[in-house]
Amino acid sequence: MTAAVVNSRPDITRSGVRVVKVSTWDVGSPEGQRAAVGAIERAWLSRPWPERGPLSYSVYAGEDGRTLLHYSQWADEDAYRAFFAEGRDERNEEIDAAVPGVRRLGLHSYELYRSRITEGDDRLPGSVAVVEVDFASPDPARARKWVDTVFAALDASAGEDEPDGGLSAHFHVGLDGSRALNFAEWTDAASHAAMMNAPGETPVEWQRVHGFDGLTGSRVRRYTPALSLSAGA
Repeated sequence: MTAAVVNSRPDITRSGVRVVKVSTWDVGSPEGQRAAVGAIERAWLSRPWPERGPLSYSVYAGEDGRTLLHYSQWADEDAYRAFFAEGRDERNEEIDAAVPGVRRLGLHSYELYRSRITEGDDRLPGSVAVVEVDFASPDPARARKWVDTVFAALDASAGEDEPDGGLSAHFHVGLDGSRALNFAEWTDAASHAAMMNAPGETPVEWQRVHGFDGLTGSRVRRYTPALSLSAGA
């Protein structure tokens, strides 16, 4: 049997990942966040890592003081279904007993499409900015084209007062093409906030991103890394 181990961070670009599951819990308060993270850690470390379980499972605490973001990597959808049927309930029951009133707000399935990583920077992320984007209808090709438009904007502005603190940006596309998600690692929340609040006109390349045809909404939320787990060697 393989034991669970605690990692410093998930390897977002690891090979063999075909499905990424992202979900949000509302636990009501900062105390609830800490209690839930502790309960999750106990529930997973006290059991063998499931044979058909995730390749990694990470939890992030929302800046709002009440939400938790869950990011898990899977070999395929069949592995997720097997775990859902055989190993998920007993862990969730233990967590719910320790932290009553957890509200599970939804689960979305993605595939990693493109990543941009600051080479040579081995600092660990102290904050993760998650950008969720909605489209008018399911269309995987359109979602990927939106990501390509973002990369064109990033390339156009490369070297021009790039903000310090950005470590990586990992763009995911929803399996049905109705959503996209950027999972961006930063050294700290202040660096990301400074980038977001920087003065100046929006370059035309970024106007194309924000005005992309079929884009119906977007949200930016910041989280602090709380727990990252995977199977031991």
